[in-house]
Amino acid sequence: MSTVNIRWITTDAALSSACQLWQKQPALALDTEFIRVDTFYPIAGLIQVSDGQSSYLLDPLTIQDWRCFAAVLDNPNVVKILHACSEDLEVLHRLVGTLPAPLFDTQIACSYLNIGFSLGYSRLVENLLGVHLDKDETRSDWLQRPLTATQELYAAQDTLYLIEIYQRLQAQLSAEKYLWVLADGEDLLAQHYVQSQTIAERWKHIKLAWKLNAQQLAVLRAISQWREELARQRDVPRNRVLRENSLWELAVQQPSDTGHLSRIPEVSPKTVRMDGDKLLKIISQAKALPKNQWPELLPEPLNVKEAKFYKKIRSAGNIVAEQLNVAPEIVLRKKIAEEIVRTWLKTGQITLPDDLTGWRRAYLAPVLIESLRDTQ
Repeated sequence: MSTVNIRWITTDAALSSACQLWQKQPALALDTEFIRVDTFYPIAGLIQVSDGQSSYLLDPLTIQDWRCFAAVLDNPNVVKILHACSEDLEVLHRLVGTLPAPLFDTQIACSYLNIGFSLGYSRLVENLLGVHLDKDETRSDWLQRPLTATQELYAAQDTLYLIEIYQRLQAQLSAEKYLWVLADGEDLLAQHYVQSQTIAERWKHIKLAWKLNAQQLAVLRAISQWREELARQRDVPRNRVLRENSLWELAVQQPSDTGHLSRIPEVSPKTVRMDGDKLLKIISQAKALPKNQWPELLPEPLNVKEAKFYKKIRSAGNIVAEQLNVAPEIVLRKKIAEEIVRTWLKTGQITLPDDLTGWRRAYLAPVLIESLRDTQ
């Protein structure tokens, strides 16, 4: 494709006209450009849409009414094509108020064709279309106006080639695997809605949290949730409120005065000055919780015995991947494999987690049973 037809959309009226056309398309490619340096939430700088003929650049700095575009994203008859879309979903949800469905993620599709896992867009375009993309604008200032010609081309190419890639991938996918890609797209949307609405679970992912006892975890949970709420309220990065590396030490030491708080590694003087009293109150309240309100202990990393069984579980996943000719990574996630291991060693039963659904559950169950049948 030697030339790129770039069309700017900067008004509500122009967007409405374009949306009328897009509602009739079988598929649209989408991408976003945004800035997130000093904010919690991404600031949309550009929304790109392509029908395979033109690349439309939608300007979030001038468009005010996104309702017609939301209707396109919600249209079940228009497949929305994105690549590695988790951040794009966050931008679209915040800007437009909805998410693109049905969703076909070309990165996921590549895994189902076993041509790469977590394959980058530039590499995918080069491998499938023989086109080399210049990625120098990846960290551009997308809020500046006017954009440079190089920025415009970079942004336009991010969607224009997606239509042809989608067509090629769709032609290679069986009807069954095509539906699996769409089902994984549904899962991505569901996960985004859950993650965007809850702030209750981030503490479980703090480094070395598994080393803490239940009382310390109660403190970690409280300060982590407080930090999340305040970061969202102030629209600043989490580390601007409280640096992540300080959370574990705060949970262990549980300071009760500003002098002690100021001596905690990576708790900045600004944090002590602005939020020290509130933070100390949060810690004090968490310390006072009765035992029945403490969280459960977090699982430790797999020990030697557990690691042995983990390898067998992963081998079962690899067997399924070979049977289906898909990337092994897409069959069985690490978290689910570890959960199966711990349940097996505790109960002697193969219990598949609720998170393991659809084709993965159907194909993995018999292979796992066979794999562990003679294991002592």
